[in-house]
Amino acid sequence: MQHADPVILAPMEGLVDPPMRDILTRIGGIDRCVSEFIRVTDTALNLATVERFIPEMHQGWKTAAGVEVRPQLLGSDPHWLAVNAAQLASWGAPAVDLNFGCPAKTVNRHGGGASLLREPEVLARILAAVRAATPAEIPVTAKMRLGYSDTSLTLDCAHALAESGATEIAVHARTKMEGYKPPAHWEWIARIREAVAVPVIANGEVWTLEDYRRIRELSGCSAVMIGRGLVVRPDLAQQIRRHHAGATPGPMSWEQLQPWLADFFVQTRARMVDRHSPGRIKQWLSLLTRSYPQAQALFDELRRETSPDPISLRLLDTSTAA
Repeated sequence: MQHADPVILAPMEGLVDPPMRDILTRIGGIDRCVSEFIRVTDTALNLATVERFIPEMHQGWKTAAGVEVRPQLLGSDPHWLAVNAAQLASWGAPAVDLNFGCPAKTVNRHGGGASLLREPEVLARILAAVRAATPAEIPVTAKMRLGYSDTSLTLDCAHALAESGATEIAVHARTKMEGYKPPAHWEWIARIREAVAVPVIANGEVWTLEDYRRIRELSGCSAVMIGRGLVVRPDLAQQIRRHHAGATPGPMSWEQLQPWLADFFVQTRARMVDRHSPGRIKQWLSLLTRSYPQAQALFDELRRETSPDPISLRLLDTSTAA
């Protein structure tokens, strides 16, 4: 069920992948997800590529918990983005999201992501082309930052997206050059929301229930997109939902989290070669240290482990004990 104040799981390359989406949406409180970006160059995507990024397409574009997953495209060529958006729609995608916010150097060096925020007219051409190629009932959405190096073109970019057909705009309240350094400038989201006639989603630096309250207060947005905050505090969306219901939002304990860690690693091993799977659980444990002191001890224990089998046994033992 989509709530009036939706919590949206943000797209984050190499972090919020299908296993992470599955775990976090089953823990609960998330209304919808946006996939990791799928890069578009000068060709049509094949089905296998989309399946790799979004296996949920074969279950109605929803996670096992029934939460919608929207595909995100990244590129700079209006024609090929339009071709691929139309293809996604023909495969049943519930919406198409466009990435104008990725701060990665490799992406920006090739004219994608946040680098496009220096050219509002290009944003307009891309959005218009994708909107024209996609059935009217399929939402075309966009994710942007406040700019590349400053905010001089922020409102121009937002206007370009809204006036060219964006159904809604998610705004990460930092520039590309600021990356993920705090603070996020939530007051800027309010300025964008007041300037455009389409819904705006607030994003950036939401780690706690209090952060959630504050970003809504300062931005005026009812919808909030959360990325690393949900990975670090996997029940944050559930806490938010309890808060809206008037219940006391107690946090998930470390012991309660153990079966989810084990499940995540089982799914991760099924998706990648063995030599790469240990890195994913270490990555999550490293991030979890921000909310769970116990995660540091487990991370230290597994830090030098390169074989997945001992990690599986260790996580299974911990999960069983929990």
